[in-house]
Formats: sequence, C-alpha cells, structure tokens
Amino acid sequence: MLRSTNNKIKTNFLRRQKRIRYKLKKENNKPRLCVFVSNLHIYAQVIDDVQGITLASSSTLDKELRSSLSKTSNKMAAEIIGKSVAQRLIAKGISEVVFDRGGRLYHGKIKSLADAARESGLKF
Repeated sequence: MLRSTNNKIKTNFLRRQKRIRYKLKKENNKPRLCVFVSNLHIYAQVIDDVQGITLASSSTLDKELRSSLSKTSNKMAAEIIGKSVAQRLIAKGISEVVFDRGGRLYHGKIKSLADAARESGLKF
C-alpha cells in the first residue's frame, strides 16, 4: 500500500512540473529561472529555452558562497542563492525572467529564493 501511495505522489509531482514548464515556455520568450531543492542543497539556474543554454547558475555548492553558509538547505541559504543568481544575471544585462518553481509549492525555501531575487533587481 505504501509503495502505490509514493508512486502516486511522484506522478502527481511530475505532472505538475510538466504543466508548469509547458505554460512558461508557451507564453514567454524570457529566460527561465529554474529552482531545484534537494534535502542537502539548493540550486538555481537561468535557462534560455530558445537557444538551449544556461545563462547563469548558483547553488550552495559554490565555493565562494559555501563559506558564508551555516547550513546548505534552509531559508537563509535560499536567500543567498537568490541574491547571487540575480547579481550574476544583472551583470550580464538581463533583468526580466520567468520563475519556474519546478512543481513545488511557492512556500518556504522557494518563496525565500524568489523574494531575494526580486529584492536584488530581477523582475518576474
């Protein structure tokens, strides 16, 4: 019984993720700020879907950010990653993106990362 419940949760998550990405790619030609959160780390990358390249990325694995983090998977780490990826994009002259939460709820770490990116100058 437990196995089928976990399977259903995973398929629902993947379905939600595909639906979100389809809508984002269909409606906009702006770069996509994609967020992934694992149990240990937080990753953010900005992808240009038209050209198929990564414009900027940041994660808790970056050497220059790792020294300023006490933990790599909390809200504070998410804020630092959000500020970092926003600064890297603004340095490249990109200020507008589309936020891809990757099927996760807009709450907690995801919300902290998005708010920090907005405060640093990104528009989405």
